[in-house]
Amino acid sequence: LLSMGKYVMKTANADQQKKMMNIKLKLKAANKIKAKKQNEKEKYKIDASGSFHESRPDHFSELFFRHNKALGPPYHVICDTNFFYYARRAKKDIFTEMTRILLAKCYLYVTDCIVGEAEKMGRKYKSMLRSMKDPRIRRLKCQHKGIYADDCICSRVNQHRIFLIATCDRDLKKRLRKIPGVPIVYIQAFRFTVEKLPEAYGAPRF
Repeated sequence: LLSMGKYVMKTANADQQKKMMNIKLKLKAANKIKAKKQNEKEKYKIDASGSFHESRPDHFSELFFRHNKALGPPYHVICDTNFFYYARRAKKDIFTEMTRILLAKCYLYVTDCIVGEAEKMGRKYKSMLRSMKDPRIRRLKCQHKGIYADDCICSRVNQHRIFLIATCDRDLKKRLRKIPGVPIVYIQAFRFTVEKLPEAYGAPRF
């Protein structure tokens, strides 16, 4: 009789656990549906005429020429330290590839901060530093203190809206996306491309 009672208690507990799990699953599903409806509500908004349309941010990173009228050929590109490193790894000529993807003449630049950062990286990156000091690459003088290249690049593109930025640094790309009208050139799978460059300019899309 005792063993029978234990068996009944065990089955009762198992049933109770199953019920609890079912309740949790139902709640989870209901929360998912609620979140989906909320997202859809935020995605679409009603305009003055009373019709629904998709709500969009005030600017897109791809609408460069609307926010930056100074941007146009010949292009001026500031190249970051890691961009030179990945270009060497991909065994690509920066000048040829830039002209190919932008379909126009390009002027490449480095700042004092970028060169200073590369010099501090040691002998392992000596070849990268050599490619930075190519006479075809123009050097921009920095007036500020320190050699943190990311801050230097962000402040420069805010002051002078004529530059594209060539970088493979994720954190720097996140910062640059917050500034409307700044195209980003990067290397992915050993190929050069421009992030969301308008299709009207015929940039290759990979």
